[in-house]
Amino acid sequence: MDSKKMKAELEKRLTKENRSFSFDREKDQLRIENKETGKGITVSLPGIIAKWHEQKENAIDEVVYYVEEGLEAMTGQVQFSGQEKHIYPVIRSTSFPSESQDGVSFLFDEHTAETRVYYALDLGNTYRLIDEQVMNKEGWQHERIKETALFNVRSLTTSLKKDEVAGNTFYFLNKNDGYDASRILNDAFLKEMKQKMEGDMAVAVPHQDVLILADIKNETGYDVLAQMTMSFFASGRVPITALSFIYEDGELEPIFILGKNKKK
Repeated sequence: MDSKKMKAELEKRLTKENRSFSFDREKDQLRIENKETGKGITVSLPGIIAKWHEQKENAIDEVVYYVEEGLEAMTGQVQFSGQEKHIYPVIRSTSFPSESQDGVSFLFDEHTAETRVYYALDLGNTYRLIDEQVMNKEGWQHERIKETALFNVRSLTTSLKKDEVAGNTFYFLNKNDGYDASRILNDAFLKEMKQKMEGDMAVAVPHQDVLILADIKNETGYDVLAQMTMSFFASGRVPITALSFIYEDGELEPIFILGKNKKK
């Protein structure tokens, strides 16, 4: 599979009467636009091709699904009234765009040195990031959206899977509801988990659809956590950060695993 074949396959599966395609050869990116609104989604082909070599048709199915849902979300009318329970925070890396391709600023707050908190309106199968234009149109304030989103994320289930490795305990939250990483903003949940920890409490959000909590009791635990986080980061649909965090006194501090049995 190369860029030419991937481009042709995506165009074949995403073609509709009201859509246009443009290809940036230099960046190896394909843009799919709604002709009526001029809004669209740009996908980077090298990343999709790399996934195709591992997952074959599933990699293409996934891209097609999210492009379809994303374009649908862009054309839908956003309304907060009666939808308060569907406003959620989403975690993204600090390199994530701060504005839409139309130049409208997204609503976000700084979180850690590696992460930001954006806000989204859940539309069922997908969600739409809230921008300043929508916020102003609906007559809401930034703080109200933030408080509503944080309240809602606390209502999400926090059941975990557990694994023991070399005397360390790793917990995984993976509900695939789009807000797994967002649970890192549930302070009560983190404090409750901290009470259970015998060693250092580490937290990781390598991509959108997983939250890792770890009870690190020895140096090997840091190495395992680093390898695990990097693996999740590399395979995630929406990568966030390959770094982990130490949770202490209600604060998250990034930790740098420098090599075997070394941390900073």
